Amino acid sequence: MLTPEILLQKMEDLVMTDQDNRLDGQTRYYDPPLLAFAAANDPLFTEMKKEEIIGDIYRLPHQWLPEAVTVIVYFLPFSKEIRSSNYSSGLASPQWIHSRFKGEAFNNNMRSLVVSETEKAGGRSLAPLLDKNFITDMVNFTSNWSERHAAYIAGLGTFSLNRGLITAKGMAGRFGSVITSLPFPATPRPYNNNPFQYCPFLQDDSCGICIDRCPSIAISEKGKDKYTCHQYLFIQNPMKDFNENYNYPYSSCGKCQTKVPCEDRIP
Repeated sequence: MLTPEILLQKMEDLVMTDQDNRLDGQTRYYDPPLLAFAAANDPLFTEMKKEEIIGDIYRLPHQWLPEAVTVIVYFLPFSKEIRSSNYSSGLASPQWIHSRFKGEAFNNNMRSLVVSETEKAGGRSLAPLLDKNFITDMVNFTSNWSERHAAYIAGLGTFSLNRGLITAKGMAGRFGSVITSLPFPATPRPYNNNPFQYCPFLQDDSCGICIDRCPSIAISEKGKDKYTCHQYLFIQNPMKDFNENYNYPYSSCGKCQTKVPCEDRIP
């Protein structure tokens, strides 16, 4: 029987042993993950279809997998070495950029591991971001599945001013999700219905450090301007020369996730 504890152990083993989680065979991109579960029929998934949240483009768990029972969500926190490399102002560090692209390749390995382990246990499983039906709308800067919102529903964390998700291990990292027909107990949400509960600025106007950390001025007291952020990363592409050496499609940044109180914890 595949229990949450057994699955988490297998995920932790992959973090420690997979060379795809190493920069130049040494520094780990990610530390061991947080793991949580949401019922596929949780009403909050339907809420995501509201235009003010994601919109009608969003696909519900059962639209990805008709037999869906559970949505498995995890957070891979970046290692201290990766995070601290990006503390300076201005351009992203080379280590951070590698973690965004090569690190995401490892995240795909993790998604595949979760799919494999749940299927070996007798379930049917699917990782939306690895599925041929996953699409991104670059006009409205949205997609038909959101791992951050799945993480919120699964109790992993709440959103911040910069629209990242603050978890018990902070926000600097990457999320992953798998929809499965296997039943797992849903993780209780340790927060109320306030989706911004862990962000000090959105509770009492304290902090706001991520505003000054943003090199593109995309973050303000009103939140994050997705268009401005996109223009900076994709059009200005300030790391273009570096990216071309590695065939990376656009620039990375991560300044709003590093050297901030919510980098590696709940403030």
